[in-house]
Amino acid sequence: MISLAWRRAASTVSRGELSRVLTAADSPRPHGRLCAGCFRATPHSLRDTTPPLLLPRPAFPVSLPVSMIMASGGERSSCTSDKHTNRLSNERSPYLLQHAHNPVDWYPWGQEAFDKAKNEDKPIFLSVGYSTCHWCHVMERESFEDEEIGKILSDNFVCIKVDREERPDVDKVYMTFVQATSGGGGWPMSVWLTPDLKPFIGGTYFPPRDHGRRPGLKTVLMRIIEQWQNNRPALESSGDRILEALKKGTAISANPGDSPPLAPDVANRCFQQLAHSYEEEYGGFRDAPKFPSPVNLMFLMSYWCVNRSTSEGVEALQMALHTLRMMALGGIRDHVAQGFHRYSTDSSWHVPHFEKMLYDQAQLAVAYITASQVSGEQFFADVAKDILLYVSRDLSDKSGGFYSAEDADSVPASGGSEKREGAFCIWTASEVRELLSEAVEGATGPATKADIFMHHYGVREQGNVSPEQDPHGELQGQNVLIVRYSVELTAAHFGISVEKVNELLASARAQMAEVRKSRPRPHLDTKMLASWNGLMLSAYARVGAALGGDKALLERAVQAGNFLKEHLWDAATQTILRSCYRGDQMEVQHISPPISGFLDDYTFIIGGLLDLYEATLQIEWLQWAEELQLRQDVLFWDEEGGGYFCSDPSDGTVLLQLKEDQDGAEPSANSVSASNLLRLSHYTGRQDWVHRSQQLLAAFSDRLTRVPIALPEMVRALMAHHYTLKQIVICGQRDAPDTSSLLAVVNSLFLPHKVLMLLDSSDADSFLCQRLPALASMFRSDGGGGGVATAYVCSGFSCSLPVTDALELRRMLLDGMDETDVQ
Repeated sequence: MISLAWRRAASTVSRGELSRVLTAADSPRPHGRLCAGCFRATPHSLRDTTPPLLLPRPAFPVSLPVSMIMASGGERSSCTSDKHTNRLSNERSPYLLQHAHNPVDWYPWGQEAFDKAKNEDKPIFLSVGYSTCHWCHVMERESFEDEEIGKILSDNFVCIKVDREERPDVDKVYMTFVQATSGGGGWPMSVWLTPDLKPFIGGTYFPPRDHGRRPGLKTVLMRIIEQWQNNRPALESSGDRILEALKKGTAISANPGDSPPLAPDVANRCFQQLAHSYEEEYGGFRDAPKFPSPVNLMFLMSYWCVNRSTSEGVEALQMALHTLRMMALGGIRDHVAQGFHRYSTDSSWHVPHFEKMLYDQAQLAVAYITASQVSGEQFFADVAKDILLYVSRDLSDKSGGFYSAEDADSVPASGGSEKREGAFCIWTASEVRELLSEAVEGATGPATKADIFMHHYGVREQGNVSPEQDPHGELQGQNVLIVRYSVELTAAHFGISVEKVNELLASARAQMAEVRKSRPRPHLDTKMLASWNGLMLSAYARVGAALGGDKALLERAVQAGNFLKEHLWDAATQTILRSCYRGDQMEVQHISPPISGFLDDYTFIIGGLLDLYEATLQIEWLQWAEELQLRQDVLFWDEEGGGYFCSDPSDGTVLLQLKEDQDGAEPSANSVSASNLLRLSHYTGRQDWVHRSQQLLAAFSDRLTRVPIALPEMVRALMAHHYTLKQIVICGQRDAPDTSSLLAVVNSLFLPHKVLMLLDSSDADSFLCQRLPALASMFRSDGGGGGVATAYVCSGFSCSLPVTDALELRRMLLDGMDETDVQ
């Protein structure tokens, strides 16, 4: 009988399982350049995003690679760009366009390819990747630009190329298959399917030809052709059995009447599991490689909010703040041009994989502004602002949308045609000395700006990257900037003031940023995804609100909201669109037919709209959030088992209906939905949404109870149910100073279990008042007209006495954190 492997243990989680969950949560995206000890044996490894399944063995007797030889390189060389053109040239995805001139008869995912496979009775070769994937570039250069391999593929298979960021539904289905049958996964993903789309064998990166005992792609293709001709029934039967096993093994559901697990128990267990994996010296979870894991950090700060008087609460906060501080000082942060790279290849956050992803910037901006709220430290707020500065400058479209990513690889400024990892970001000591040569007056002994900068950022004459972290020699003699000393220690070392050091370092960074502008830039993925734009919307709204209503940031947030409604919402069909693209003339383009949005598109946009409403208090955003939630319920809700499917269950080309059960590089859409439903219920009075959120949590009860570290964002939603959301209602004139003063107090604090509303005197018949009759009894302190702004702090609309003084409101909110109501 097929069952989930983790069910073998009824009540305990092994250290190995925790390690697998952590690896899965932290590494949903493979890296390009690797260092020894950093997935050295599995360069493309996703590892497990779910615990392993007990599955029938595939019929095909080929040992598919889960670890590959190291390779270096970049995108398709220009010499082959015009020799071949395939139908991918008609697509808009940057990843698909990278393959438009391969000597492979590529098709995009769609009915034309499916019909060809059935009509010609050929197996399908499905290749999945994304545009900033280093190993996708390698496999393209080595195999898909190879004329011989291209002919074998085109003559014997229907070849389909998929951008996993465009079609996460397709990616999830076949990645689940690859992980379950090989024990690992990653991109590029290579899967062979029957004409009815059932997988029978899969792997990840393949070298073009045999390497030692490891079969190359050509060998694998020839064996599959032979097996398809001579052993086809066994292949098809194996695929059927495995698919059925996956359907059973990935099912997540609750029985009618089931309740979610107890929140304090789950939260305590999640904290304990994170504490067990915490690395004390540099922060983060596990030794190396290290991923930012914002979902873990947000859980820890939320856990502290309801456990402030306990040693566990204090420890949770220390873990979060120390991790965020060390990341901000490390090389994973771009000290010259802002933003964060994908992850660190070492334990000290020094040498990163240089790719920059939009979803990382979004979640880290929120994590850093939250750290500023709980600690009062300006340092964390400055990091949050820097992240948004980078996104506004380098990842923003004039339409208001946000681009997806910047690649890790680029051509070195010194010349040559071969791209190298990090070439855009790294520095030699001689470059720094030449650029920052001016003398510094008043220093103890002769010193230049370069001396101070190099001391502070760890720049060495021979380079500061160890050979173990640079297996291809791409960083030899180069420096990755990392803060080695505090500003105070640097000032003391050179005998100058702290203010002078800050001024010199800021000036040096600006000079270096100008030099970087002249370097060849990495590839920019200008695809604009609804889900990631929703996450970024949240970031601008939350950071802008927390910084006292920062006008520029909130205007950018509103621009992002308008972009989503104008370009990624089809009002006629009431459908979110998955993606749009920057055209050759900088216009916004769509593909035809467009890809309909998936669960995460709806969920992340709804969360962003709720944050945008609380930041601007413009009711239109709340109204659209309600509209989208109703539509999400229709499209994705599982009426039988509870929870939301990742994609539309009516799509017959998606063979597995999955519910994401891992908060990884992005939070699970079900985790965010659990919070969205609860928040919306307090704005709309819809108790059915409270019940739906509870049903969702009940469906994930086993996972939450046993391995809550896999779902820290969902644990936060569970905690919000337990401790109940407080309604903070401000009655006052919009934009009046007294109203703004009360709002600034609310926004300056991290209050994870609250909703914020504004009632203006002109809002008597407003959206909120129509849905929440209790609001009719709330008014400014003099009883109606001409009074001062007044705040009410309520639980279930049982409210405290009205407050008009900002300091008193702050005291009340802080006291309320210590006296959290329990439902």
